[in-house]
Amino acid sequence: MPARTSRRRIPSTGRLGLVEAHAAEDLAGLGWTGADDVSVLWALSRAPDAGLALRTLVRMKEALDEQPDEAAPGGDGAVASGPGGWGTLDEALHADSRLRARLLAVIGSSTALGDHLVHFPGTWRHLASMPELPGRDEIQADLLSAVDAVPEGDHGLHRAGVTGPEAVLALRTRYREHLLLLAAVDLAPTIENEPDLEFRAVGRHLSDLADAALTAALAVAVATVSHEEPVEARLAVVALGKCGARELNYVSDVDVVFVAEPADALTARLAGEMIRIGSSAFFEVDAGLRPEGKQGALVRTLDSHLAYYRRWAKTWEFQALLKARPAAGDMDLGREYAAAVGPMVWTASQREDFVPEVRAMRRRVEELVPADVRAREIKLGTGSLRDVEFAVQLLQMVHGRADETLHSKSTLNALAQLSAGGYVGRGDAAQLTESYVFLRLLEHRLQLQRLQRTHMLPPPDDTEALRWLARAAHVRSEARRGVVDELQREIRRHSQHIRRLHAKLFYRPLLESITQIDSDALRLSPQAAERQLAALGYRAPRNALGHLKALTKGATRKGRIQSLMLPTLLEWLGETPDPDAGLLAYRTLSEAMTDHPWFLRTLRDEGALAKRLMLVLGSSRYIPDLLLRAPDVVHMYADGASGPKLLAVDYSVVSQGLIRSAARHRDPERAIAAARSLRRAELARVASADVLGMLEVRQVCRALSSVWVSVLEAALSSVIRAATAETGRPAPARIAVIGMGRLGGGELGYGSDADVLFVCEPIRGEPGTPSPSDAEAVRWASGIADRVRSLLSRASVDPPLEVDADLRPEGRSGPLVRTLASYQAYYRKWAEPWEVQALLRATTVTGDADLGVRFLHMIDEFRYPPGGIDADTVLQIRRMKARVDSERLPRGADPATHTKLGRGGLADIEWTVQLLQLKHAHENPELRGTSTLETLEAIGRIGLLEDEDVHMLTESWLLATRARNAIVLARGKPGDQIPGTGDQLAAVAYAAGWRGDDAGEFLDHYLRVTRRARAVVDRVFG
Repeated sequence: MPARTSRRRIPSTGRLGLVEAHAAEDLAGLGWTGADDVSVLWALSRAPDAGLALRTLVRMKEALDEQPDEAAPGGDGAVASGPGGWGTLDEALHADSRLRARLLAVIGSSTALGDHLVHFPGTWRHLASMPELPGRDEIQADLLSAVDAVPEGDHGLHRAGVTGPEAVLALRTRYREHLLLLAAVDLAPTIENEPDLEFRAVGRHLSDLADAALTAALAVAVATVSHEEPVEARLAVVALGKCGARELNYVSDVDVVFVAEPADALTARLAGEMIRIGSSAFFEVDAGLRPEGKQGALVRTLDSHLAYYRRWAKTWEFQALLKARPAAGDMDLGREYAAAVGPMVWTASQREDFVPEVRAMRRRVEELVPADVRAREIKLGTGSLRDVEFAVQLLQMVHGRADETLHSKSTLNALAQLSAGGYVGRGDAAQLTESYVFLRLLEHRLQLQRLQRTHMLPPPDDTEALRWLARAAHVRSEARRGVVDELQREIRRHSQHIRRLHAKLFYRPLLESITQIDSDALRLSPQAAERQLAALGYRAPRNALGHLKALTKGATRKGRIQSLMLPTLLEWLGETPDPDAGLLAYRTLSEAMTDHPWFLRTLRDEGALAKRLMLVLGSSRYIPDLLLRAPDVVHMYADGASGPKLLAVDYSVVSQGLIRSAARHRDPERAIAAARSLRRAELARVASADVLGMLEVRQVCRALSSVWVSVLEAALSSVIRAATAETGRPAPARIAVIGMGRLGGGELGYGSDADVLFVCEPIRGEPGTPSPSDAEAVRWASGIADRVRSLLSRASVDPPLEVDADLRPEGRSGPLVRTLASYQAYYRKWAEPWEVQALLRATTVTGDADLGVRFLHMIDEFRYPPGGIDADTVLQIRRMKARVDSERLPRGADPATHTKLGRGGLADIEWTVQLLQLKHAHENPELRGTSTLETLEAIGRIGLLEDEDVHMLTESWLLATRARNAIVLARGKPGDQIPGTGDQLAAVAYAAGWRGDDAGEFLDHYLRVTRRARAVVDRVFG
């Protein structure tokens, strides 16, 4: 018994989700304060907006208490009278879970329907008395009875017994009651375990209700226009759009056209009056899709309609006619109209500009939506309901001429038929159906809220509105996500699915226009194909079409293979930010691989390889040139036994192979050419894996640094070998190459130079033999270093190999090579703070290892000074940092998005780390690393910065590095500035791993991360 009592414990208002201060008082006013009320209270808490539901109940109680003897229809249709006040409703809510579910769901979802219940409080009985929704005939009979309508003649017309404002009020009230019942049944599963009403059933019921409403409005129009004389004319009301497809929304315009025999003043007045009454009582009745639009005659005969469509109609008009369906009036005449215009719909795809006009219309519709709310517009925005409808209608009209199974008015039915006929993949059709139904459900819920025609999602920061929408749409929270997060995730997922599949569905008719496999295939004209390519994202459609024709020309085996592969390849290219460049690169690569039969065979047989190649070609201008000169890397796009072959590489093996390959050549130029060749292949591999999202930033930097070190070692060794071979004498000096900057830190990017210092020392001969002097050693080593730099920096089609020694003492005016003692003397006497700061990243990379280690030990006393740097040096560093911020940024650059010198960029984080190293590394050996990231981790472990600060600096450094690398990958040349908008931003965002369709979100993310990092930098620099 105690357990039972516990389960029946009365929940608090907080647990019920009632946050208003007067909630407890309202519950007390309803009498819902006892243990017997628990089930009703929990049901109330499950309402989409429990507070709204409670407020409406309070208003209903007040209304019922004022008129307790109100008559209301009984369950058997008879009028039941009695107390009928709050007590009756309260008792019914406690006893009837179906009524409870229906009433609480609808008043917690719709303020408009709640107001209706308050105004007509006895209407709640309908929700209890109707176990199922009425059928089409029942609805029509009920609406006609509201205005005492009787049949008029033999052509489907009725004559109302009530006209004027009284008729409009009666129809509006009765129509609202039917909406109330449908919404209650539709929403009830959010409260109790009631059967789900399938989405299609809702659309069909709303369309039946619209048909009945049009019939009743026409009955009032007959009585209004023709007071005494019977109407002998035939007048058909044909529904178009969603009503014609029987997929109507709760609140929507109903598009109609009128067909009359004869089309005279009487039928025109009947049509006009019907529009006025229907628009006043039910919904906007729109005849704007009629021939010639609003400037055309409101009513035409069937022959007049057909004459117009044969001669003057535009493509969009045939697209509208696809859903034509007789809805009211003379149904036989309406069916004649539908049967007559149907063949025109299915031959419209032969029109020269069919596809471009359809696409242009879609673009115009989307452009009507302001850019700042386009992401929230679920009907007309990008990745919206209209995308699905346009795509399905286009494919229907293209293929429906030859395939009558596609002659469906319903979007979802047509999609199923397209899938069954093989025009759309089964998985794609299932995904589109799921996404379409989900967005339509949201549209219904949004419209129900106030019974207004809207398709706009709440703003992302309106948590309360989003929570209501999620609950009304029966979205459930996941373990790690609240219901609002889950709703937003689902919206993004479905919108992305639609955006991706929308373009994909258009490739088949396009490819039929250029391939020669099936001479009977439906083909677009070249001009139409070009415009369709433009609609699919190609900015130079004529060039793109030329590439496609060149790839598929002739009856050769290669042309046939290309024809078979291109549909899929184009689909994958369409997912990239620059399909034009990708298609050109693919054509160029295909032509270059003419003598390599494995290329097309591999693309055909290995789907993963082909997809990865297309994604790379369409997103990077850096990689295609590398692949042209290193085509074997394409093999690595395939999967191996343990995953992608692009990752099945050991850096040390690559390094050794590069050095050994160069060592086979005596001539330094040929040795370096061999090293370049292997470097080219490694760059292509690393960049490809990077673009495909297979490598993290650290891995990319480590791989690029490794290959740079290997090239330096190969170049230095080959030049030394050649120099000693020329003179016939051993080398007079040892040389060590010290990596500086990002090379020293092992954090090179694609556009980075190799910052180095050259150090040498004479090789002492045997006792008694003359040894070279320091000057001779420096002179010889300078010649070696100068030749290494010259050979590596020679112009080439490969990415440049610039060896930068400007960080040496005295900069460009100082000697290229110094001895160890000379370096020590300089740093001890002349070094500026920035030069000491630069030494923090010094490490030996190649050459004489012992000399390199001794150099590092020598500079430790300068870069890790005992006691740390003094206050004056800190001040100098701060001033220098301020000068860098104000003077080094290129003219015209945006400091917010400059990855190197901008706010929160690479320089900010690196200077911060280096300042902490100079101050604390003398007593913390963990800080004596050259890697920015590794040192940041050590800073966090030691506690010099809070973990959150370390995290923000690390995140910003990684993001700025990735963005800087992405600029090179996307543009094919080094750069530091992230583009502000447009295609270039989209390309950089994609190359940086941002897979969202809105590149602006990537930019916002970058600004947010770097702004937080800059705050830490400012705090550290004081």
